[in-house]
Amino acid sequence: MEHRKAVIFDMDGVIVDSEPHHKQAFYDTIREIGYEGLGGLRFEDYVGRSDYELWVDFVAKNQPPQTMEELLARKRQRIIEVMREVQPIFEGLPDLVAKLAEQCPLAIASGSEHVVIEAVLALKGLRRFFSVVVSSADVQRGKPAPDIFLRAAEMLGVEPRCCWVIEDSKPGVLAALAAGMKVVAITNTHPAHELREATRVVRNYEEIERLLLAA
Repeated sequence: MEHRKAVIFDMDGVIVDSEPHHKQAFYDTIREIGYEGLGGLRFEDYVGRSDYELWVDFVAKNQPPQTMEELLARKRQRIIEVMREVQPIFEGLPDLVAKLAEQCPLAIASGSEHVVIEAVLALKGLRRFFSVVVSSADVQRGKPAPDIFLRAAEMLGVEPRCCWVIEDSKPGVLAALAAGMKVVAITNTHPAHELREATRVVRNYEEIERLLLAA
């Protein structure tokens, strides 16, 4: 594709089919500390955003005795256990990553914490393909702000306009566009009409391969 010099991947919902597991990990953690459901919150409102944002709202609404650090740690440990056990890497993703890595540098820009990102990238030998990994902990504002994608481009040494982003969430699409990047949205999490602001909307990884390797 024209001007493609780097590709930046979101992780949850793009690399790994993790959204259902994140939801269950939150439910498990919240139940362990004595609350039902998500303590009055809707998980769908936090898809594409960081764990920290959900916990901030949970603490504000419920005032649990646990510290923010303890809540983050409990949920973090649970999701890492699930990722290692289930290994829900999307079919077709490893081949796409390997082919793209032969032509341009790749980065991860994820709302997950670094320890979770590294646990996921350890699956299927994916870590070797990504020269840059950026977490929401590395920037001041999470998606839909553009910070995480701008940071990834800076670390890659590539201008934002020369980056393609692969996303699955509405906040992620908005963040990539705000960063001045092109974004291909895959319908792993949301239907196509909800992602229509993306540069392109696709249904599978074969479509992404044709789009980004067309040149």
